[in-house]
Amino acid sequence: MVGASHPMPFPHPIPHPAPAAPAPPVVPSPRRPLGDGGPGWERARGWYESALGWPTTPGVPLRLRTGVRFDVLDVPADAGYATLERLERVGRRERREGLERLEGLERLGRVGRAGQAGAGSPMPGLPAPGFPVAVQGARMLLLVAAGVAEELPGLLEWLEWGSLALDLTAVGTGGLVDAPLVPEPGPAGLPPRPPERDGLRGAAVWLRPPEPGCEVGASLPALSVPGRTGTALDLARLVHTLATQCHRVRLTASDPPRARAVARVR
Repeated sequence: MVGASHPMPFPHPIPHPAPAAPAPPVVPSPRRPLGDGGPGWERARGWYESALGWPTTPGVPLRLRTGVRFDVLDVPADAGYATLERLERVGRRERREGLERLEGLERLGRVGRAGQAGAGSPMPGLPAPGFPVAVQGARMLLLVAAGVAEELPGLLEWLEWGSLALDLTAVGTGGLVDAPLVPEPGPAGLPPRPPERDGLRGAAVWLRPPEPGCEVGASLPALSVPGRTGTALDLARLVHTLATQCHRVRLTASDPPRARAVARVR
């Protein structure tokens, strides 16, 4: 029939594309928590806490708490090396002179069989035990007795260094320092390579490491007080020598750098 409308066939449904899977996140998957940093850091932490009894902080990098078992004097490495070398020279001369005095006393019969010139005093000529020293990049860290950080400003004033700007700082109660790498077995327990050549990108290393099983505190420089026994280096001598060398480094900072041999300090 003309003009009659024929029903339009119902179109087939057009398939829609399936929703695309969500793209993976741009942020990488979370890594395992660092915790103690793995076996290497755990070994180092155990060495410091168990073998030496020094408190550390959790996490990495491993750090040592100052003001508990020791304080730290932080100086330019050049000044520190010059200080240690000078103290070693002076110590050798004093030990030699002490032995000569002891021999003279023995000839006069004034020294007993124990070889002591007086009760309670150290025998002349005995070398003072070395105190722990570390280097970190262009800085040297010298361990001293706990409490020295509070005494340093007054000591510098007493030594007449208080009016000069010295690159000599102390880290004491509440402070932290990076824990030097645990020394590997080697001659006298020293690092197998000079610190300047180890390529550790600023990691602290021991130049003169502490000795586990020994009373490290007895070797730390401290102020001499009446009745104090032991052969630790007198703090006033150490600070005076450090201040002198820090001042020299400051005065010669504009000079061209010179190559210098790295001496292992025993």
